[in-house]
Amino acid sequence: MNRKFVLSQVEVSQILAAARNEALGNQWAVTIAVVDDGGHPLALERLDGAAAISAYIATEKARTAALGRRESKGYEDMVNGGRHAFLSAPLLTSLEGGVPIIIEGQVIGAVGVSGVKAEQDAQVAKAGAQCLGNPNA
Repeated sequence: MNRKFVLSQVEVSQILAAARNEALGNQWAVTIAVVDDGGHPLALERLDGAAAISAYIATEKARTAALGRRESKGYEDMVNGGRHAFLSAPLLTSLEGGVPIIIEGQVIGAVGVSGVKAEQDAQVAKAGAQCLGNPNA
């Protein structure tokens, strides 16, 4: 029998809390988005001081990680490595900060963060994804 794992609202709240704690601990004003495996929004939290555009970008980073089944940085690396055709893909391919949530080999959703430097966004997103025991984040 096949089983499909999904994110519950309890888990979404845990992800937001872990990511928020990482951001606040570093005094980073970011937006955190959590999506399901289809890239559909489950939660969005814009911390005080985060730019309005970060809400859109965080959601798109999460969507990219969920649909692409990999960190959004992978697409950024491909484009920077010369695979410019990815710029026309229906994903936000040029920005690090989207991290898939993987449970028992299945991508069940993703976390996207925007508001600070790309590697800092990724650090916050990974803190959220890892709170559920995701060793790949």
